[in-house]
Amino acid sequence: MDNRPIGFFDSGIGGLTSIPYMMRHLPNERIIFFGDTARTPYGSKSQDTIRQFAMQIGEFMAKKNVKMMVIACNTISATCIDDLRRQFPEIPVIGVISPTARVVAKKCNALDHIGILATRATVRSGAYIEMIKGKNPILKHLYSKACPAFVPLIEEGIIDNDIMDLTIKYYLDDFMRENEINTLVLGCTHYPLIGENIRRLYPDVRIISSSKEVVTAVQLELDDRQMLAGPNDGENIFYASDLSENFVNMIQRILGRDQEELNIRFKNLDL
Repeated sequence: MDNRPIGFFDSGIGGLTSIPYMMRHLPNERIIFFGDTARTPYGSKSQDTIRQFAMQIGEFMAKKNVKMMVIACNTISATCIDDLRRQFPEIPVIGVISPTARVVAKKCNALDHIGILATRATVRSGAYIEMIKGKNPILKHLYSKACPAFVPLIEEGIIDNDIMDLTIKYYLDDFMRENEINTLVLGCTHYPLIGENIRRLYPDVRIISSSKEVVTAVQLELDDRQMLAGPNDGENIFYASDLSENFVNMIQRILGRDQEELNIRFKNLDL
C-alpha cells in the first residue's frame, strides 16, 4: 500500500479529462495535477522547448514526492517520455500514447481506416503510427491529422457552439471522406472535451480516447508494483501556471461536482 499522490500533468487543461476515470476506477488514489496553462499550447513548439518545460514540471512533481508521474499530454508523451524516465529513474512514468495504441491494435482489424487526430508535434513524431503498427502489423490504413486550432479554442472554453463545429468540419470533412475513416483516435487529451461534437457531426465513426486508456495503464502499473493506495482522507490539489477562472470552471465542468464535494484545492504555480 502506498498513499503518496499520483502526479498528473499536461500542457493545459486537457489532462483533466483523465481525472474522472481516475476517480471512478481508483477512488482511494490522491492526485496532484499541474496544467501549464500560461505556456499552452505545446503542440506548435519545438521539441527542445517541450523537453525543457516537461523537465521543469517533472522536477516539481519529484519534489512533491509523487509515487508515479502520468503524462496526461500526448505531445509530451510523443517527444520526451524517455528523457523523463532517465531523469527520474525511481519514479514510474506513464504516458498516454502506448496504452491508447494498445487499445487501437486490439479493437481494429485490417479493414479499418484509422484517423489519428493530434497536435503538430505529435503528428511530426510519428509515435502513434509506429506504436500501433508495432502492436498490430496488419493495420495498414493509418492516417494522421494535425488540428492546431482545437487546443486554443478548448482552453478558451469555446466548445458548445458553431465556431467549434465549423472548426471540426474544416479539419475533418475532407480528411474523413478522402481516407474513408471509420475509427478516430483522439490523440490529444484536450480532444475528449469536443468528443460529443465529433460524435454528432460523424455519428457512424468509432472514437477511441487517450484520456480513458491511460488510467487503465496506471491501474495495472500500480497493482503490479503493489503501490495501490488504501483508504485515506488526503486532498486532491490542482496547480496551474495561470490559475484562471476558466481553469477552475473547466475542472468543475469535467468532474461534474463543486470544489468542496471533490475535496480539492487550487494553487497557482510559477515554474
